[in-house]
Amino acid sequence: MLPHKLIEAKFSFIMNIPNLLTIIRIILTPLFVIFMIQEKYLGALLAFTCAGITDALDGVIARWLKQKTRIGAVLDPIADKALLSSSYVVTAVTGMIPPWLSVIVISRDIMILLGVLLLFLFKGGVEIRPTILGKFTTLVQLGTIFLMLVDSQLSFLRAFFPWMFYLCAAVTIASGLQYLVVGIGLFNSNE
Repeated sequence: MLPHKLIEAKFSFIMNIPNLLTIIRIILTPLFVIFMIQEKYLGALLAFTCAGITDALDGVIARWLKQKTRIGAVLDPIADKALLSSSYVVTAVTGMIPPWLSVIVISRDIMILLGVLLLFLFKGGVEIRPTILGKFTTLVQLGTIFLMLVDSQLSFLRAFFPWMFYLCAAVTIASGLQYLVVGIGLFNSNE
């Protein structure tokens, strides 16, 4: 194969539809933060919604079109954590959510990241798959931010805020504990 054809083939394998959606989500994340800082909540809502849609679509399309790639497996969780972490920091800083909720969400992600790092260092290449509770937690976390942004435009959800915050905190803590148990089990396994 000619060198330019080889480069083209590798690029087309890397730059497939799911990976393009993930890159769009990475680009939308700082745009969302900028809109939030400038108090342009409609723009923030649109950027966050588009980012959430790309999050939902990239995995489905990767499975459907059989376009799973190593780069996608690396970029997707980075894009997810960047969107979630930045959204919880900026909404706490702007006073839309209580700071304690942001601390819980980000602490869980840091714990998971440190656990994966320790498993990688001591066990080498252990795969941790998302649990159903972990996926539900991400849905609740994204949903909480989404509803806060919707309320910034329509102001009809305020009575539900405490319940949304408590639900988000509860599932975040529960899934954090679940991942901790899974991580300890993997760390103590003989494999």
